[in-house]
Amino acid sequence: MKKTFLVLALIGALLAAGWYYKKNGTPPSVTFAKAERGRMANTLSTNGKVEPSEFVEIHSEVSGAVRRLAVKLGDTVAKGQVLAEVSQPGQAEDLAAAEARVAQFRAELGTLQAGGRPVEKAEIDAAVARLRQQRDSAFRNKESLDRLVKANAATKFEADQASQVVADLDTQLRGLENKRPALVAKGDLDAAAARLREAESSVSLLRARTAQNAIRSPLAGTLYELPIREGAYLNPGDAVASVGRMDPSVVKVFVDEPELGRLKLGQPVRITWDALAAREWSGTVGKVPSSVVALGSRQVGEVLCSIENPGRILTPGTNVNAFVLTQVVENALTIPKSSVRRENGTGVWLLDRATGSVRWRAIQTGASDALRVEVTSGLADGDAVAQPSADLTLVNGMTVTPVVQ
Repeated sequence: MKKTFLVLALIGALLAAGWYYKKNGTPPSVTFAKAERGRMANTLSTNGKVEPSEFVEIHSEVSGAVRRLAVKLGDTVAKGQVLAEVSQPGQAEDLAAAEARVAQFRAELGTLQAGGRPVEKAEIDAAVARLRQQRDSAFRNKESLDRLVKANAATKFEADQASQVVADLDTQLRGLENKRPALVAKGDLDAAAARLREAESSVSLLRARTAQNAIRSPLAGTLYELPIREGAYLNPGDAVASVGRMDPSVVKVFVDEPELGRLKLGQPVRITWDALAAREWSGTVGKVPSSVVALGSRQVGEVLCSIENPGRILTPGTNVNAFVLTQVVENALTIPKSSVRRENGTGVWLLDRATGSVRWRAIQTGASDALRVEVTSGLADGDAVAQPSADLTLVNGMTVTPVVQ
């Protein structure tokens, strides 16, 4: 059946050519293109989306209302810069009360380390001074009575009574001196130090919680997401902002599944943006996909390309055009893509300059771009191949009038 169809087609083409000759008296005019040497660059064209090369998503660690928003979308921020401040009712008062307790317990510990409370120490000092005066007076009275006893002017009993008074006063003085260390026991010092440590821990905890009210950027970069506003209420874990480094940037390029085999690491990439048609950005393929995902009606691999982005003009989420240079062949023999036929295998209609007729020539092709294709075998430099015509069907051996471009 197939052979019959081919025979009929050949007969039809010959009849058409014969009719043309009869009508015009000359062979039909056919346009030919020359096989030429040149640089063949095979480019894969697709689309992509810009992403930061490094980014961090910032979340709230506390609950409360956004008291102040210190930045706006698109700002360049430094590492550690405050982005927003959250207000937590009663927190400042709790911190002030905790700091007051620390001051109180530190003063109490200092008092105990100094030997006790000043009032108690003053009372002991006053009692000691008073007893010493009494003791001095009693001692002078004892000495006087001792002299009088020697002179038989006083009795020994009176002298002994005076000596006993001095001894009693000495006992009271020793008791008061021993009372000084007893004002502060070791257990009192330990307890006071423990109270101070506990109060200081409470202050540290409250200060740490207060510090969390200031939401800071952990990364220097561009603020490309800011979903909050002043007055909004945040819960722990709520998104606050996203900060990323935009120079260099990453472009996620979407490559259709049949084209993935053309990709290799390090291939040059050219990026354009419809909003700035005169600008281009360059980079390289940094990561080829390990899986295929659905993108609308397409099945694509997500190729990550690193590009230079001076001035950070391309921002995250920008939709761009991507052109990946997948193959370059220097001094390639090329012909127009439109000349290649696939009627019986891959080939072209070659001009036989000696006879002015066309001959079918099978060829093998290599790299290609939008307009031309490399011929790896079947043609030589300068060969002329027929361009397609809607009004004429070529057959082997057909005489033509060539118009070589």
